[in-house]
Amino acid sequence: MLRFCALIILTSVSSFAFAQQYTVTGIIKDSSGQGVPFASVYLKNTTQGTSANIDGKYAIRLNKGQQTLSFRAVGYKQQEHIVNLEANQNLDVTLSSESYTLDNVTIRGNAEDPAYGIIRKAIKERKKHLTEVNAFECNVYIKGVQRLKGAPKKFFGQDIQKILELDTNRKGIIYLSESESKFSFRRPNDVHEEMISSKVAGRNNAFSFNKASDLIINFYDNYLLENTLSARGYISPIADNALFYYKYKLLGETKENGELIHKIEVIPRRENDPVFRGIIYIMDESWRIYNTDLFLTKNAGINFIDTLNINQSFTKVKDVYMPTNINFQFAGNVLGFKFAGYYVGVYSNYNLEPKFPKNFFNGEILKITEMVNKKDSSYWTNNRPIPLTIDEKLNYVKRDSVAKLKESKKYLDSIEKDNNKFGIGKLLLRGYSKNDRYHKEYYTFDPVLRSIFYNTVEGFAIRYGVTYRKDFENRKSYSIRPEIRYGFANKKLTGSLTGSYYYDPLKRASVGASFGNGIFDLNNLGSMTLLGNTINSLLYEKNFPKYYEKAFVTVNTTRELASGLQGSISVDYARNHTLTNSSSFKFFDAKDREFTSNNPFTPDVETPLFPTYNSFSATASLVYTIGQKYITRPDGKFYTESKFPKITVLYKKGFKDVLNSDVDYDFVKAEIYQDRIGLGLWGYTSFLVGAGKFLNNQSVFYPEYKHFSGNISTIFPPNIRKFQYLDFYQFSTNQQYFEAHLEHNFAGFFMNKVPLLRKAKLEEFIGGGYLSSPEKRNYKEFYFGLQRLVLRASYGFAYDGARKLTQGFRISYGF
Repeated sequence: MLRFCALIILTSVSSFAFAQQYTVTGIIKDSSGQGVPFASVYLKNTTQGTSANIDGKYAIRLNKGQQTLSFRAVGYKQQEHIVNLEANQNLDVTLSSESYTLDNVTIRGNAEDPAYGIIRKAIKERKKHLTEVNAFECNVYIKGVQRLKGAPKKFFGQDIQKILELDTNRKGIIYLSESESKFSFRRPNDVHEEMISSKVAGRNNAFSFNKASDLIINFYDNYLLENTLSARGYISPIADNALFYYKYKLLGETKENGELIHKIEVIPRRENDPVFRGIIYIMDESWRIYNTDLFLTKNAGINFIDTLNINQSFTKVKDVYMPTNINFQFAGNVLGFKFAGYYVGVYSNYNLEPKFPKNFFNGEILKITEMVNKKDSSYWTNNRPIPLTIDEKLNYVKRDSVAKLKESKKYLDSIEKDNNKFGIGKLLLRGYSKNDRYHKEYYTFDPVLRSIFYNTVEGFAIRYGVTYRKDFENRKSYSIRPEIRYGFANKKLTGSLTGSYYYDPLKRASVGASFGNGIFDLNNLGSMTLLGNTINSLLYEKNFPKYYEKAFVTVNTTRELASGLQGSISVDYARNHTLTNSSSFKFFDAKDREFTSNNPFTPDVETPLFPTYNSFSATASLVYTIGQKYITRPDGKFYTESKFPKITVLYKKGFKDVLNSDVDYDFVKAEIYQDRIGLGLWGYTSFLVGAGKFLNNQSVFYPEYKHFSGNISTIFPPNIRKFQYLDFYQFSTNQQYFEAHLEHNFAGFFMNKVPLLRKAKLEEFIGGGYLSSPEKRNYKEFYFGLQRLVLRASYGFAYDGARKLTQGFRISYGF
């Protein structure tokens, strides 16, 4: 036994001696003494390495003994230095600018630039290089920094310096985050990342949203950054059709690691095409990408930022070249907020022949465990591959200390005392909030002015509610909301109480219940907002929505059953009453129209649409997203946008004689929906197709009919499900239906070619809808228009079979 223990101790000591490491630190400078930002530092013939910070400072841990370091940066001549490590060392390096010459290149006056021949060979080899690595694993370190370079003193009445903790010039770091991960990839698009450590300045309990997959941008793809900075993708300088969009100029050639490297400038043929500008470095003979230093500008149609620089360095791994340093630098100015920042990723320790276990790629693209953000400062000091700059160190100290202070009851009480001050103006316009962040309790009182509305059923009315929310660890929470509604014309007071408990964020699971009575739209998909109807009624004498009263009890639950599959069940009991108009008040009396009755089928006379009846029903639904990707964190499961459709299946049963229920029906429906299907330069397409049928309709009253999302107003919120010219109520059915919606956004493909309009960044779209049911057998509508961000205007036509029903303008908004 003693010999066994001695052997363990001896082995441990030997292993420690063998693995003993030292740190090499220094500054990488150019010939003028300025730091070279984000230069690469790697152990020769390996992918073990790091990057310098924005000031050129670096640090790398290496095993004891003689090692050869390679220093490299885009635009500089690569250098190698031998170090003999017996202790920590300092090694400053001066990189000289790379000399790219044209000594061996003959360029004739009217001849094609030699760059075109090189690019054609790179395009020919593009697919080979795109697919030559089937799978890999590597370590990834990501660092993100965002700085404000200037800001207004106040924004919506708030002191910007105080809120964002800036200096007196309203400048400073507003976001600083670091993360380490193990990243795995398998062609064509399987990714899995497990975060090892995470640190976010000023948020001691937060998890970084850094993802290695967000930084990987592959110029061997034809299109890049699709549906991110713009609705369209951007064309790679070596895309199959790149010669139509780019001009090229050979700037010179040089030798690195025995390879001939061509430095080529890429120039847009047309100023406003969705293309890059800058430099791409191509290796001779293999025609691979060696480096990129490419830019996107506002001329290329990017949104939210003014410039984006993408800088990549590739290193040989076995017989291929893999990215080892990726840097995104950006700058912009939005509403007076001038900002700049960068995200840098260091990829190291590649394994090109990984053995993945079965079901390793299961849709989880990023896994973050509970201990990820618990690493202390000593861990980061020893493991951080990119040294912090002076202001980043200060930012961590300042924000982390403030974060700890903010967690104390004394501080939170002082903050809440100020924030919770009651004000009549605040209550009227924005609503009033009373928060207790220490105990994680929040009260929200609705803004009074937004609660006042008008309709012809209730007259002037108010719907007012208060929401109480209690938060627990890991995003668990429950909320309770009492609400009252009173109409001054019909003198009817209604009220309800709603509660929900979000009990399992990892399974997206919740339960809820509500009871009371209230005034509801006859169309359960809604017709117009309360504000929209108020304006139409008072100013234009148009009362489009129709209402009924319901006393109800509802219980519901939802839970994820499998990855991408959400199941929901609800049970509802209600007693339903018809209502009639009680008010004809308006600001302006339109001579050519009168308010219609509250029955959409008898507009000139008030008649009951249905008798008072009881209903007891149950609804079960499944929503499955094909190929659903998600992020798992201790505080929940977060879905990402899927590239594949979402399928919904629903069954609803009305029970006869249960609790004196008067309904008896069985309804089923199925839908398939997908948003923003990318089509490269041609923009994106969205669609929804649905069909349903009442298998049994022995006793179905109008509120239980299948309704459709119609619209007969000029201004409305957009929705792919919404028909733009269909009546809200006339064509609801208690039998069967089929509907389809299709919309394509060209993302500026045509408008970008019009000199006077391209600066407006307008996007063209076309769309249409179709409905077939016993009530409306062959309804069609078509529309076209322009949009900018959340605002859009269109013109369209609606047909019943071959007969044109209507046409006109529509304006929609997405806020």
